[in-house]
Amino acid sequence: MKTLLVIAHPRPNSLTHACARAFAEAAGGQGFEVADLYAEGFDPSLPPEDEPDWNAPKIFSPAVQAEMARIERNEATVMVYPVWWWSMPALLKGWIDRVWNRGWAYGGGARFPQRRVWCIGLAGGDAASFAKRGYDRAMQVQIEVGILQYCGVAEARHEVIYGTLEGKAAVAAGFARMQELGREFQGV
Repeated sequence: MKTLLVIAHPRPNSLTHACARAFAEAAGGQGFEVADLYAEGFDPSLPPEDEPDWNAPKIFSPAVQAEMARIERNEATVMVYPVWWWSMPALLKGWIDRVWNRGWAYGGGARFPQRRVWCIGLAGGDAASFAKRGYDRAMQVQIEVGILQYCGVAEARHEVIYGTLEGKAAVAAGFARMQELGREFQGV
């Protein structure tokens, strides 16, 4: 399955990048197109030419059209990112805001062009601390329901790997979970 692997972390030697590679390798390593948003210098700000138009069909900027084409040439998308402030990094949210636009990903009869999109966040805190305050549920509703399902993604999934700052054992468990997810993604 041709898959767009979107990575949103500023350091290429980060745990986020390493986990994204582990996912792809476990999924067979073939058929992945990598979109490293920081390395590519993607501009997450929403200029007027890419602002949703509620009254008429829109012609988006060349940068957004290129991202839309990148999505359309793949059959699925997997986004891997650190959890910052109980959500995805602003760069990734800005990519969604600009690219997953009205008339292309939602609204006016449009639906996101892929059936399968997974979002995988790496959180420094443990699962209990996220559950205690309801952050886990809030993230699931915001990302899986409010973005993926809203755009008509049939196989929408949001996963969080917790405790990534809790030492070597937790990091090893995170890698193992990423590998499990990669195998599950490919049905291996």
